[in-house]
Amino acid sequence: MAKKVKTILKLNLSAGVATPAPPVGPALGQHGLPIMDFVRAYNEKTAKQKGQIIPAVITVYTDRTFSFITKLPPVAALIKQKLNLEKGSGKASREDVGKLTQAQIEEIAKDKLGDLNTDNLEAAKKIVAGTARSMGVKTEG
Repeated sequence: MAKKVKTILKLNLSAGVATPAPPVGPALGQHGLPIMDFVRAYNEKTAKQKGQIIPAVITVYTDRTFSFITKLPPVAALIKQKLNLEKGSGKASREDVGKLTQAQIEEIAKDKLGDLNTDNLEAAKKIVAGTARSMGVKTEG
């Protein structure tokens, strides 16, 4: 018989270096989960991706056990990585912090396609371009 799901949590964590400090501790603690077990498992699974933000989707079961899957880094994180940015613009419509070429947009779209709610590359490119614009990154074309 399948376990009963209590809740599903989504956390964006630093790959390979997650700690029991917030947001992990409070999020898991309120459901009575073994925090260190999750931190250890997450860090092992994401050790090769250190330096990136890797979202984890944690399924909490009523018997106080859990399972989790990792996703690809958020589109914004991939854009920052491509352009070597610390952060996006605080005033997106007035201040530009960089420029993405069509090739870079397509590359990010292809990388992220598995996590997006589309399997059409053109739609994925529009999602990436929209995220870039909201961060103050100009897009080519």
